[in-house]
Formats: sequence, C-alpha cells, structure tokens
Amino acid sequence: MPTLQKKLQSRSDCPVNYALEIFGDKWSLLIVRDIVYLGKRTHGEFLKSDEGIATNILADRLARLECQEVIVKNADPQDKRREIFTLTEKGLGLIPLLLELNMWSDAFAPSPIGGRSALLAAALKENRDAVIAQITEDVKRGGFIFAHREWIPEQ
Repeated sequence: MPTLQKKLQSRSDCPVNYALEIFGDKWSLLIVRDIVYLGKRTHGEFLKSDEGIATNILADRLARLECQEVIVKNADPQDKRREIFTLTEKGLGLIPLLLELNMWSDAFAPSPIGGRSALLAAALKENRDAVIAQITEDVKRGGFIFAHREWIPEQ
C-alpha cells in the first residue's frame, strides 16, 4: 500500500492537523462511531449505516484506520471468511471525543436529535469519568453504548 502510506504522511507538526489527517472526512469518524455507539464490526454492517457510505469509500477508510492503528481487522471467530473490525487502544481513546461531539450536537443542533443522546448526556453530566470508563470497558469487550438500557428511552 505505498500510495496509502504516502497519503498518510503528516503535513505539519500541529496536533489538530494530525487528527484531521486521520479523521478529515466524515466517514472515518462515522465508522468509529458505529463501532462505539452501535456495535457494528463488519463491512456489511458499516454499509447499512443511515449515511449511505459507498463500498469503495468504506474499504478505503477501513484500510486507512487500520494503517493508522485506530482499528484492527481479524477473522470472525464464527465465520472465518468474514472479517471483523475492533478498536485498538488508540481507537478507544476516541471515545471521549465522540461523547463530546455528541454533547456539542445536543447543545447546538437546530432541532433535538434524539432521546438516546439526551439520556447519555445526562449520565455524562452526572459522572463523566465513570461513564467514559464504563463505555470504554464495554467496547473493549465487544459491547457498545446503546446496549445500555439506561440510555435508551422507553418506547
């Protein structure tokens, strides 16, 4: 993947630039979001996201995230023909950023985005560090944010 390596060379020593070099488009961060919030782990699951990512774009972003050691790809234990993607420690470090983006959107979106994020925001305001630690541990074990019943509104 020499061309991918060339694309991933940093343009400057700026920390914000470093992050944008990895997540400078919406797709990369949405893939991480899908792992953390919804427990998606396979190419097919990512393709079903509401935003409608194209197959070729998805393959490129998965390769970029893997190259940057944000995710790791392994054979699915139940079906060795299928690959699953999980977050590395570097990827898990993005959980607080995702949660802050969630809270920022709750505060500034032109209309309410959803009941689940409001319940999560309330939990974060009550005990941010504990919630982040719980989510990080859950994602490490293959869980995800909206698997928690306390953050899902009653239907």
